[in-house]
Amino acid sequence: MSRNRPLIGVVSDRRLLDPHHYHVIGEKYLSAVVNPAGGYPVALPVLTGDFDILEILERLDGLLMTGSYSNVEPQRYQGPPSSPGTWHDPARDDAALALIPAAIRAGLPMLGICRGFQELNVALGGTLHQAVHNLPGFDDHQENPADPLDVQYGPSHEVIFTTGGQLARLTGRDRATVNSVHAQGVDRLADGLTIEATAPDGLIEAVAVQDAPGFALAVQWHPEWRVLEDEVSTALFQAFGDACRRYRT
Repeated sequence: MSRNRPLIGVVSDRRLLDPHHYHVIGEKYLSAVVNPAGGYPVALPVLTGDFDILEILERLDGLLMTGSYSNVEPQRYQGPPSSPGTWHDPARDDAALALIPAAIRAGLPMLGICRGFQELNVALGGTLHQAVHNLPGFDDHQENPADPLDVQYGPSHEVIFTTGGQLARLTGRDRATVNSVHAQGVDRLADGLTIEATAPDGLIEAVAVQDAPGFALAVQWHPEWRVLEDEVSTALFQAFGDACRRYRT
């Protein structure tokens, strides 16, 4: 592997795989960092206690905030209590809400996906809907867990890109058809974020950090899924990788 590949930190989930805790990352995210982003993925543990995850930022050339089956804890944005049985990952919340503002300040290129998109909004002061499908006027954006993965992550709905926005520029398009695998969504958009894409029901589907010194973009869908088979997904990861290479040099 080329020594010129940028080092891209990929945040982990902390999960109990009985009887031990593990720090895990989906392979699809790691693969997308390698190709088409052209980076070298570095797993970032979300340890608690005296571990300071921010110490790694100065050694990285980019940061990927992945999706996850867990939800951001509602107390992080003064939301109402979660429904019983909701899966949370407080160690990841701690890490994400510290990493994101620090990365933005440093100009470190950052791409957020699904949970990472939601974490960006919360980290900058925004709030979340916990169950978009229960809200009047919004569509059901969840997958059916009984379906095979190809169906769960298959094309679901269009998103419309903001005219003149980053997604429109880097893809050369005004819209895309994306998958939809989430229950949470943006409620109040954080100050400092600009809308990059919306779903037909008006739900915010992508944002960028306004006036960020580096690449700072996040999407609600999952572009890492079979990334090389979708032109928009490929373009997004290539643009992220290009930004990481520029940062490296």
